[in-house]
Amino acid sequence: MTQHFDRRFLLRGLMVSGLVACLPSARACEFFCTTLRVTHPWTRVSAANATTAIVSMKFDEVTDDDRLIHLETPVAAGAELGGVGVGASKRELNFLIPAGQETLLSETGTFIRLTGLKHPLELGRSYPLTLVFEKGGRIEADLSVDYES
Repeated sequence: MTQHFDRRFLLRGLMVSGLVACLPSARACEFFCTTLRVTHPWTRVSAANATTAIVSMKFDEVTDDDRLIHLETPVAAGAELGGVGVGASKRELNFLIPAGQETLLSETGTFIRLTGLKHPLELGRSYPLTLVFEKGGRIEADLSVDYES
């Protein structure tokens, strides 16, 4: 009787392990709200006297048009849009994220500029980052400092 129980217990354990291995896992750099996924918000190391930093990230799995309307982090006083196609009069954070598309904020295109840095951003650190979307609500994320300047 004991041998039969042990075999059944072992088989159940193997089945559960196999199922868990098949499930897609959320990576530490993915953050979700009701309308989209944000992948890998990151910035570069900042100089000791820097007052700004550029933030990049990817938006995908977008089920409904949405807008990034606010960003908060304890490492900066504020945030604004910058980069390609963003004029001086349109720097307020109001970034359209179209449904069904992958949208990037990157150093070579449109990006978010943190303003009023409160201290240098150090390589390998991550800092709290709150993203607020018009439809999707708030996402509590991490801002990774990945590359040296």
